[in-house]
Parts: sequence; structure tokens; C-alpha cells
Amino acid sequence: MAAAFTPGEETFFASDSPTSSFSGVFEDNGQTGYFYAYDRAAPHNARILDACHIYNVANVVDRDRPSQVEVIWTKDGMKAALLINDAAHAVVDFGARRAYCRTNFPPPTGPWRAEARVPWDDALLAAFYEADA
Repeated sequence: MAAAFTPGEETFFASDSPTSSFSGVFEDNGQTGYFYAYDRAAPHNARILDACHIYNVANVVDRDRPSQVEVIWTKDGMKAALLINDAAHAVVDFGARRAYCRTNFPPPTGPWRAEARVPWDDALLAAFYEADA
């Protein structure tokens, strides 16, 4: 289910996996938009598994117009994709412990810490549209 928001206005949108304790969480704090890989079952101080930068509000061309945010899941509930106005901006693969975003920023943090973020590839979206995903 999608929700309406306006870039630059504080927004928090969470979507829970249908099969696990994982969530995909979008947040606009008024200055930046981020997508978080989140584990509701982890200890309170370790629930954010990784964070992907989505945008700086100052750089959003149509920030004065309402937008739609949605998180979609693969059937197995192990991959989440962030859609804004039906365009994919990030994918989280909970099984592989990796998050991908178009900005390729910041380096992975939290328990999924790695030397570098794997670059975005549109092929990541195939799993969301396969019949047996």
C-alpha cells in the first residue's frame, strides 16, 4: 500500500515483511530521505541493519508536489524495494545482508558493515516481478 508525502516534510513509512521480522523503512527528516533495512526482533539499539541515502531534499526538482511512497516485497519476504512515484530507488536483500541504492551512498553501516556498497543494477528488480519470487 502506498502513502502520500511531500519531500521535505517529515515522513516515516514502514512496511513489514509478510514472513519475517524484517521491515523496510523510509524516512524523510526534512533535509534528506533514507531507506532503512530494519529488524524488529533485534535488540533495540541494533534494529537498523543498514541505511541507504535516497535524496537530499534541496536536490528534488519537484519537491513542492505530493509524491507516493511504497515498499514492495518478494513473495518470500526476504527482499524489499523502495518505490517513490513508482520508480525504484533502493532494494534490500535481507538474505544476502546487502542493501542497494541509486546514490550508492553511504558505505554499509550497522551489522552489515562492509568496505563498500555494491553499485545499483536494475537487474535487482527482476525478483519482484518473477512469478515465483
